[in-house]
Amino acid sequence: MNTSRQDKKALWGGRFAAAPDQLVREFTKSVHYDWRLYREDIFGSLAHARMLREIGVISSGEFAAIERGLKQIFAEIEAGVFAWDAAREDVHMNIEAALTARTPAGAKLHTGRSRNDQVATDMRLWVKHSIATDRALITGLQTALVRLARKYQRVIIPGYTHLQRAQPVWFAHHLLAYVEMLARDGARLADARRRADTLPLGAGALAGSTIPLRRERVARLLGFGAVAQNSLDAVSDRDFILEYAAAGAILAVHLSRLAEDLVLWSTAEFGFIRIGDAFTTGSSLMPQKKNPDVAELVRGKSGRVIGNLVALLTLVKGLPMTYNRDLQEDKERLFDTVDTVQQSLAVFTALLAEVRVNAAVCARAVADPLLLATDVADWLVNRGVPFRRAHEVVGQAVAISERRRVPLDRLPLTVWKKLHPVCAAGLRKIFNVRAALSRRKMTGAPGQQQVEAQLRRWEQVLK
Repeated sequence: MNTSRQDKKALWGGRFAAAPDQLVREFTKSVHYDWRLYREDIFGSLAHARMLREIGVISSGEFAAIERGLKQIFAEIEAGVFAWDAAREDVHMNIEAALTARTPAGAKLHTGRSRNDQVATDMRLWVKHSIATDRALITGLQTALVRLARKYQRVIIPGYTHLQRAQPVWFAHHLLAYVEMLARDGARLADARRRADTLPLGAGALAGSTIPLRRERVARLLGFGAVAQNSLDAVSDRDFILEYAAAGAILAVHLSRLAEDLVLWSTAEFGFIRIGDAFTTGSSLMPQKKNPDVAELVRGKSGRVIGNLVALLTLVKGLPMTYNRDLQEDKERLFDTVDTVQQSLAVFTALLAEVRVNAAVCARAVADPLLLATDVADWLVNRGVPFRRAHEVVGQAVAISERRRVPLDRLPLTVWKKLHPVCAAGLRKIFNVRAALSRRKMTGAPGQQQVEAQLRRWEQVLK
């Protein structure tokens, strides 16, 4: 699209005798990234135009021409044939100029609004729509985790603290921990959406309008649940973006932790799982390598999502009321967070379908009787031994076991009796990993019945 000299003058208004310097134009333009708001900008403009017709600012014929023009522009953008003009700075001016070129009524569309409240409206709509997609993707990943858990629900692995083998747990129980995390992520996003669900349009540049705009009508047309109650706050508020970025950062951290488990489990040292070839890569030098690059990238990309949150917080921390051009910088950080989180969710969902668990390796890993040392302490407690004393007894037994190079479950009963007289032959029955897990019957524990109940619960919820 060519911009005439008269059109260029209109871009900076009648106040200025000269156009901005070319360096300034390049420095201030945002259309190369904020074009992504075109849907929200056009939807918002259609609602605003409908309201202007209802209050008599534009005629029915003018509204029809505006509606027709905006729908044409929308179709052209969707088809990839719309000509974006960097000289028009942003998505709003590009669409308005294209509309005005098609109908003189386009010049009336901006009545009663500013780019300040316009962009705030577009961004809120965009965040709301993005959250809907995020939550669907979260459900997809949860479903993939539950399916993998169900497929290998009879597999037991060591649970870890400090990355040291601690106690046995069902593999399914471990995966369900991430399902719970993701549920909180979805809830945080739902909360963030509620606070994004407020219409700023009608706040103008900062002080509303003397034109009797019907803001509640526009809110209903655009699906907003509320109307901003303070015009200054309406145009300057970016809390909804900060909150989204914070929820996205926590979600990215959860995905990073899952990635770390997958990376560790797929190593030769662990050998618990194999990730399908389609989600691994080779080495440019070492022909034998099969690297979990997808999981590593998800882990790495969490850093940029966290960085986006820090950048956004830094951006707004020193801004005076109301709108300041600094806020132009919020979009790329927001867009990047949305893109990164959604891509990570999607690729992990696909990756989990290609994970295979090596049950034999897992069984060998949980055969270590030291994993049941705490169960022995509990056995002593159930026979009246104070826990601290029971802890000491088992610790001494472990030390003797290591010194004699005898597995803990094969330590002679005479040794146990010397450590505490309550020890009896029944103690040896503790060293049965499946029986040990079956004894964990409380809510949230990794007992077989509890894990089965949680699998059924999540399968029902995720329907």
